[in-house]
Amino acid sequence: MSYDLVVIGTGPGGYVCAIRAAQLGLRTAVVEKRATHGGTCLNVGCIPSKALLHASEAYEEATKHFADLGIEVSGVKLDLKKMMGFKAEGVAGNTKGVEFLLKKNKVDTFHGTGKIAGAGRVEVVSEDGGNQMLETKSIVIATGSDVTRLPGVTIDEKVVVSSTGALELDRVPKKLLVIGAGVIGLELGSVWRRLGAEVTVVEYLDRVLPGMDGEVGKQFQRILTKQGILFKLSTKVTGVEVGKKGATVTVEPAAGGEAESLQADVVLVAIGRVPYTEGLGLETVGVQRDDKGRILTDAHYATNVTGIYAIGDVIAGPMLAHKAEDEGVAIAEMLAGQSGHVNYGVIPNVVYTFPEVASVGKTEEELTKDGIAYNAGKFPFTANGRAKANGTTDGFVKVLADAQTDRVLGVHIVGADAGNLIAEVAVAMEFGASSEDIARTCHAHPTLTEAVKEAALAVSKRAIHV
Repeated sequence: MSYDLVVIGTGPGGYVCAIRAAQLGLRTAVVEKRATHGGTCLNVGCIPSKALLHASEAYEEATKHFADLGIEVSGVKLDLKKMMGFKAEGVAGNTKGVEFLLKKNKVDTFHGTGKIAGAGRVEVVSEDGGNQMLETKSIVIATGSDVTRLPGVTIDEKVVVSSTGALELDRVPKKLLVIGAGVIGLELGSVWRRLGAEVTVVEYLDRVLPGMDGEVGKQFQRILTKQGILFKLSTKVTGVEVGKKGATVTVEPAAGGEAESLQADVVLVAIGRVPYTEGLGLETVGVQRDDKGRILTDAHYATNVTGIYAIGDVIAGPMLAHKAEDEGVAIAEMLAGQSGHVNYGVIPNVVYTFPEVASVGKTEEELTKDGIAYNAGKFPFTANGRAKANGTTDGFVKVLADAQTDRVLGVHIVGADAGNLIAEVAVAMEFGASSEDIARTCHAHPTLTEAVKEAALAVSKRAIHV
């Protein structure tokens, strides 16, 4: 059992790392504690949530919006069990796909809990108590993240749920209370709102989507409010008491003040995620972590212990599957003697609600804080021909460009299909494009992409359609 590389964890970062290493000729093995590959993302995160987002959007279209298109339907009803089956089918297809890819690339798979027993040694303990020792030149930790717990609140995955439990509800709650107005809370809140739940989102900060562009957050909140989601911002949760008829959630102003009680059938705790390093034996081998529990690495993903590397959610940076994938490729190439690289300035971030929210690069707040002079160009979807034809006019595109060089520093989009629209500017930014470059690139008509071009034109105040 001797390898060039053993990867612990087969989420997006881990399995991509293993496949790329095998492609480069390294004898590679992976260790996975789940029965299926794909980590949180494919099993209980990105993939199942997107399946439910898609299905719930289709349900709402049929029940509320088809008539606007001249499509008369009757007898539309929700079969939640079948919808969950649709979700499970998507998960199975993806996890089995990863299993196939690992086999295709001759990556050895070990199912069990991986523990670093020392330099170049990984112990694999299976569920039945058996163990194997793998010898390896290099170890990559890619164990991902876990849900952040709220102190004093017990998650039972029935009444008080994490994102995992929110993907498995067997009924639509009459009242759903979401703690946290980040990506996960808003995505899952929107799923159950479409299916009939009354959704209230409680957020400690004074805005939704903390960390994203401020103007984007404000408009997005208005859109979600119009859809029926109630927000209680600058509010902290001080207690959750589970009873026979659901839960009583006690909240009060974040700055202090009078408390109030909110009733909910289900409470979703969505206040973020933390690195998952439990049982890895990091203390024993001396791998250092920061005050947030993240594994400390250098620019080449190396820890302070020779031969041990880390990528993805367990290290600093955005907890995004595609970030982990790029890091997996980079470290595999480095271990094979090549020059792996990740451009952290061009990592897109997407919220898969409807409409979607997408961003890449710097926000206006970050540029102002850093003292960087910039020009902004904005174009609303109300002025885009395809958006008007489709009836999807909520939102806008905003391009931020350096005031001196015109180089694109950030792009922020609220609107239908924003997650795909952002790819254009990510490629442009990777090549150091200016707003002028995007503005002078011919975009097909009629498409939503024309809004990106018009926003780029607006940087120099020469947008055509507004």
